[in-house]
Amino acid sequence: MRVRAVVAYDGTNYQGFQRQTNGPTVQEVLERALERVTGERITILAAGRTDTGVHAEGQVIAFDTEWKHSLTALLRALNAVLPPDVAVREVAPAPPDFHPRYDAISRCYRYTIYNHPIRSPLARRTSFHVAWPLDVAAMQAAAALLVGEHDFAAFGTPPKGENTVRRVLRAGWRSEPPWLYFDIEANAFLYRMVRTMVGTMIRVGLGRLPVEAVREILVSGDRRRAGPAVPPHGLCLMAVRYPEEL
Repeated sequence: MRVRAVVAYDGTNYQGFQRQTNGPTVQEVLERALERVTGERITILAAGRTDTGVHAEGQVIAFDTEWKHSLTALLRALNAVLPPDVAVREVAPAPPDFHPRYDAISRCYRYTIYNHPIRSPLARRTSFHVAWPLDVAAMQAAAALLVGEHDFAAFGTPPKGENTVRRVLRAGWRSEPPWLYFDIEANAFLYRMVRTMVGTMIRVGLGRLPVEAVREILVSGDRRRAGPAVPPHGLCLMAVRYPEEL
């Protein structure tokens, strides 16, 4: 049977989700746990290849197994053998042809900023520290310019091929001092797209870039005009949406 699962992880100690030769990955950890629990060599499919250091609350995976017991027992067994920084949040049966990446209609990411003059040691793994005051209203105005279908070449590169057009369904900032959250949902993302957008909007928030310049950067398609990509540890894949959830 094919199983669909939602996975959360702290990406700090991993070289991203997808299996690599240069270090541990979340995929490797999950497949090792599945083999230990089921006795099967299983290759998992995933909705997104989060980069080194990026976290997830709602990564979606799928795998085929001959597991004979309940899915509740599978969930419990997997979480018993997984390391503390990876957890399976839920499991459910899926159609035999379900693919978490190709069947997805959108993905939701959040970038977290700790905006305070003094850093927080407890927040260092999951947020980016910005010590200077930020104009959140200006950043929100800049985020609104990113909504819609555009060529986002100025903010990232395609994982494969040359198509840099993406459709952003929503994008906005929420302030809960000292925290700032940037939430964005799109049909797909370019490599480093969210992190470069956030880096550009931080420049707006610091008063170093006018809001309208974000539109000009977007239209230009010139990566050199956008701000620097912020560090990966503030980024989290929050959810992946599918047609049946509409």
